[in-house]
Amino acid sequence: MVAFAQLHAQNHKITELSNVFLYLVRERPMCDTDVACNVFFDLTHLIREHMELVDRELCGRLISHPDQLVRNTADRFLSGSTEIKRIFAAYVKEWCSPQRHALTIGNHDAFVQETEQMFGLVMDRIQRETEHLYPLIRRLEGEDLQVA
Repeated sequence: MVAFAQLHAQNHKITELSNVFLYLVRERPMCDTDVACNVFFDLTHLIREHMELVDRELCGRLISHPDQLVRNTADRFLSGSTEIKRIFAAYVKEWCSPQRHALTIGNHDAFVQETEQMFGLVMDRIQRETEHLYPLIRRLEGEDLQVA
């Protein structure tokens, strides 16, 4: 099982980078800086990496648990992850050019609005992981230790 310290470190870094990026892009001239682009690409990479890790290492194992409520929780997280990944991919396609390592912003107001919504979804997901998924896994690991 994945170490919770690693998950919490990823969550902290995603939150930190999201806050910095949202602060930077509120001013249009900042969107064209290398710093903003680097934060954006670091952040998108980290979000994808974190979601894959949670899906594979946590939900992937819970989906075969004998308890139906545990399986349902894993299924809800996996379904939510699929939807966030779809929305995230469309967001990235709309607003950046990976080949040029640049943001492509035609309408700054729309970009800021979509960015706030996108990273709001990610932050909500991290909060749900922290409040629901991680405690469930800790409880199940505790039960496994008691059975052994």
